[in-house]
Amino acid sequence: QVQLVESGGGLVQPGGSLRLSCSASGLHFGSFVFNWYRQVPGQERELVARIGIEDQIANYAASAKGRFTISRDKAKESVYLQMNLLKPEDTAVYYCAPEGYFSGIKYWGKGTLVTVSS
Repeated sequence: QVQLVESGGGLVQPGGSLRLSCSASGLHFGSFVFNWYRQVPGQERELVARIGIEDQIANYAASAKGRFTISRDKAKESVYLQMNLLKPEDTAVYYCAPEGYFSGIKYWGKGTLVTVSS
């Protein structure tokens, strides 16, 4: 029933920008914190950004801070990740994950691939 669909990934040169989107359905959108994670094959999945139930509250991995911006739109039940000044080390599959206070993270999207290369 829960559906999470990420989009917006692609191939971009270092210094470029991408905007990732996560369309969520089948849950109480406003009751969940939302996270963006990324993963390189063979490596641990890494938290990139998190946005609270209140739009004003957000936090970022040190590697993303100052370059990435997470946002959410309650009416559209969507979460976004604006990625600027991209670096080769940002290359990964990016995943959207809602997080409940009691349930934690139960659902993941299939991910969208971001490749930063010249």
